[in-house]
Amino acid sequence: MEIMMNWLEKYVVPVAAKIGSIRWLVALRDAFIATMPITMAGSLATLFNAILGTYPAQWGWTGFVNAVQPFIAVNGTIGTASLSIFGVFFAAMWGYHLSTQYDVDGVAGALVSLAAFFMGINGATSVTLNEGLSKAATKLLTDAGVVVGDKSITINSAFSTGNLGSTSLFTAMLFGALALVVYIWLMKKDITIKMPDTVPPAVAKAFTSLIPGIAALYVVSIVNYLFTSLTGHVFGDWLSATIQAPLLHAGQGAGMVILVTLLVQVFWFFGIHGPNVLAPILESIWGTSQIQNIQALADGNPLPFQWVRGSFDAYVWYGGSGGTIVLLIAILLFSKRADEKTVAKLALAPGLFNINEPVMFGLPIVLNAIYFIPFLVAPVVNVTIAYFVTMAGWVNPVQIAVPWITPPVLNALMATNFDFRAALLALFNMVVAFVIWLPFVMASSRMQDKLEA
Repeated sequence: MEIMMNWLEKYVVPVAAKIGSIRWLVALRDAFIATMPITMAGSLATLFNAILGTYPAQWGWTGFVNAVQPFIAVNGTIGTASLSIFGVFFAAMWGYHLSTQYDVDGVAGALVSLAAFFMGINGATSVTLNEGLSKAATKLLTDAGVVVGDKSITINSAFSTGNLGSTSLFTAMLFGALALVVYIWLMKKDITIKMPDTVPPAVAKAFTSLIPGIAALYVVSIVNYLFTSLTGHVFGDWLSATIQAPLLHAGQGAGMVILVTLLVQVFWFFGIHGPNVLAPILESIWGTSQIQNIQALADGNPLPFQWVRGSFDAYVWYGGSGGTIVLLIAILLFSKRADEKTVAKLALAPGLFNINEPVMFGLPIVLNAIYFIPFLVAPVVNVTIAYFVTMAGWVNPVQIAVPWITPPVLNALMATNFDFRAALLALFNMVVAFVIWLPFVMASSRMQDKLEA
């Protein structure tokens, strides 16, 4: 045990600490966190419409569905203005947080990143038709600027929500990063327009970022033009097909899911916030998958992904990383240590809302050799069970984003659009984790007895 801990402390912890201090990764994590109000609003709107419209329609409650159409329309507008254009919000937050990491104007950085994102997405939306259009319809659409094919129409508009959603997140990341490198470098080199002290601060700040912002957008535009000219593809479409899609597909593999779960626990054991360190991976892969699931539910389409970001919270990290709410219950029921029981009583209420810092640092679990094994094993066993049950189709995939403070079991129920089987799976995983934790809780009590004797 001690040999393993020494090895982890020597080789793994320094890497995690370095990852956690990389400005780009910190900015990427903060950008995803900043979009949470938008994600939650869109998720709740989707959930309400499922309750008010989708299910009642399946049950034949036509009168009820017609009566609540105003509410459905309101929720639909919220969904369109949030999840359908999620890429816009992320691009702005990505620019803002990366700029502030380098102590330059974040507002200008957000605008530069957003403009770069629009450059990289496809300005045309194609719709396939079952049959050709009449001459009158063809003329009407052509006059409106629509390109009409034999059995398709193409609308030249970058502002199609299909191009602005989560499918374009990687375009926002890369084109935003390219623009921000130029913008930040020029700002740091002080290649700016300086205004007299008598000029209002807001005006002076705008002029300061003028040259860096213009230069950044020209660089992105030139790169985008060259890429399209040489390959014949729009950068965003190419990126989605060759990089984003394979990464999202890889995120559905058991090995990747289990590995990330294990790394989160290892980092936390040494006092490093695992989900924060790995947030760029968790959010860019499984967070993107979750947003696409939510959008598919809102559109009435089949869900594209089985395992998403919320799956970890629903079935593995209840009470916080490591499923520590189960440890608290085991201590309160079976521990004979007064110190652990006191901490458990204090940490239980926060733990019900997935806040587990009191138990992580108060018990503590951090660097506690007795609890090292269950802290690693229980989540890995839980994620393995939940993964295969979800992939087998025995529970609905997570399709709603719920607040991270949602209590265990209720989280799984709401996230899967009220699938009671998901709640049962969460309960089952908690029982399994309890069985894994219990022997070590009792061992901790016996060890304390020996020390006192």
